[in-house]
Amino acid sequence: MFNSVNNPFNRKIESSTSSDSNKHQQPREQKKEEKKYLEQEEQDEVKIGGLPLLTEDEVLMMTKSYINNLKAEHEDNPKIINKLDKFLEKFDVQKFMKKNPKMTSPDFYMVIYNETEGLVK
Repeated sequence: MFNSVNNPFNRKIESSTSSDSNKHQQPREQKKEEKKYLEQEEQDEVKIGGLPLLTEDEVLMMTKSYINNLKAEHEDNPKIINKLDKFLEKFDVQKFMKKNPKMTSPDFYMVIYNETEGLVK
C-alpha cells in the first residue's frame, strides 16, 4: 500500500480511522467529567494545618501577651504605652470574636497586628 516514496522513513503507519475515533472520544469524556466537577458547588474552606479554633479565654490571654510584648518593645515611649493600655482596657473579646469568627492562632496574630499597628507608630 505504501512505498518508499509515500513512507520514506519506513515507519509503521496505523489506520487513521481507529485511532481518530478513540482520540476524539477521550477528550470529550474528560471535558464532561471536568465540567461536572466545576458545576458542583462546594464551599471553599482553607484550614492551616488543621489548627484548632481559639476560644475567648485563649484570645484574651494572647491579646494581653501581645500587648505586653509591644509595651516591652516601646518601654522608652510613654505615649505608646498609654495607647496600648487604653486599647487593652477597651478590648472586648466577644466583639472581637464576633468580628473575626473561626479564628486560629495565625489568624489572630494577623488581625491583632493590623489593629495595633497604628498605635505603635
